[in-house]
Amino acid sequence: MRRWLFEPVPRGRIAAFRTLVYLFVVADLTVITPWVRTHAHVPGDLYQPLLVGRLLPLPTPTPLLVHGIFWALLVASVAAATGRAPRALGWTVFALYFEWMIIAMSYGKVDHDRFGFLVALAVLPTVGRARHGDATPTEAGGWALRVTQIAVVCTYFLAAFAKLRFGGVDWLWSSVLARAIIRRGTDFADLIAQVPYLLIAAQVGIVAFELLSPLIFVLRGRWRYAGIAFFYTFHLFTYATITISFAPHLVAMASFLPLEKVRPVSWLRARSLRPRAGSGIAQT
Repeated sequence: MRRWLFEPVPRGRIAAFRTLVYLFVVADLTVITPWVRTHAHVPGDLYQPLLVGRLLPLPTPTPLLVHGIFWALLVASVAAATGRAPRALGWTVFALYFEWMIIAMSYGKVDHDRFGFLVALAVLPTVGRARHGDATPTEAGGWALRVTQIAVVCTYFLAAFAKLRFGGVDWLWSSVLARAIIRRGTDFADLIAQVPYLLIAAQVGIVAFELLSPLIFVLRGRWRYAGIAFFYTFHLFTYATITISFAPHLVAMASFLPLEKVRPVSWLRARSLRPRAGSGIAQT
């Protein structure tokens, strides 16, 4: 078990994943969920903090608190994406984003696509320094990615557990997807809904997929990457039909990928140095 939990990964993979995660925080604040800032002007009586917000306890959001966290988190995330001061900036981003999510989800709506992403933010500061392209193996980095992967899979498995716990087996042939399509469906979803029993089959398939998701850890090599591709495809169809993106979850799921192989800066530099056809270098 220890060998599996601490399976070494290249430090370059940690560096790439860390940059992706922290840049996503910037995108989340400014593009994906900018509505969180509107809670700054919501009456405090409507604030019903999640359990963790009651246990700590955390303050009731005010304009000063919300806007202060927004700008501090924005600056800290950009700085953390550079890889400098990975522990200090990493813990700062995690603490601020954690409070940001408490503010976001304490008004009656709780999204479960943030779990894996929050775990990633919590474990990345434990790794320490990592440079892009560094092939040096790190057990600490392997543990951080493995814990994030477990959180990603738990998001699926526990979603199926919740469906069966609260909806029972009847959830499988209920009208859940039909109601979702009526409420927020796309033209593509309308075409699918016209096929008899297809939505019921889709619901059975969703629960089966979620219950079997832990098998991703059994797969190796190309088979595992094929499984992850299926996960991403599942969310692509989800967005194409009922416009639910699961963006933070998709970022956390990148912990399964060999991100150290994606080095756009080096790729662009190589292209700029490549001799052009017809140049003096190419002709010699």
